[in-house]
Parts: sequence; C-alpha cells; structure tokens
Amino acid sequence: QVQLVESGGGSVQTGGSLRLSCAASGDPYNTRSMAWFRQAPEKEREGVACVTAVGTISYADSVKGRFTISKDTAKDILYLQMNDLKLEDSAMYYCASRSRLWGHCLSGTYDYWGQGTQVTVSS
Repeated sequence: QVQLVESGGGSVQTGGSLRLSCAASGDPYNTRSMAWFRQAPEKEREGVACVTAVGTISYADSVKGRFTISKDTAKDILYLQMNDLKLEDSAMYYCASRSRLWGHCLSGTYDYWGQGTQVTVSS
C-alpha cells in the first residue's frame, strides 16, 4: 500500500511559477514509477510528467521546457517545478505511483493516487 499526499498548489498569474510536492509513504516498491497528471473541468485527465526508478523521464508536449519533474528517492518525495505558467495549465494536479517499470510512464494504469492539489493560473 502507498499513500500519496500532494501539496504546493495555489493561484498564480501567467508567467509565474509553482512547485508541487508529493510525499509518498508505504512500500517504496510501489513508487518505482511516479507521475503527475492533471484534469481541468470538463476535460479528460492528461499525463503531465513522469519519472521511473531506472531514470526514465517523460513530459507531455504541452509542458516541455517549462515543467521539471524530479524525485528525492531517499525521502520518496516527487516534485513538479512549473515555470512560465499559462492559463491552460489551470487544473487539479494529481500524483500517482505504480511498481511497473516497463512501458511509457505516462501510459497505462497507475495503482495509487493522491487527493490532488489545485493550480489556478490567471491573467
């Protein structure tokens, strides 16, 4: 079992920055792959960024060059540094984890999810 707790969301103007954190507790085997997803009202959930224990990192095209995912493996905390935020980045952001290492880490099923943290970008 894993518990994921996100923090760091908030309101920011366009061009601003936020840093999201996701603290994981439980069996680290189940956090070998971790990812950030987001969902805006009336839109489908989309993968934002992911990282695996073998060093794979992937980003959605919409955030490449602006967002950076990282993980403090010793503390089992996942981060998402978000810079140059745009209106379309507004969404609920969720942290997710799984033990699976194979396949694209933004695809497939994640077994554990946090409760989400809201990011609101305004002009």
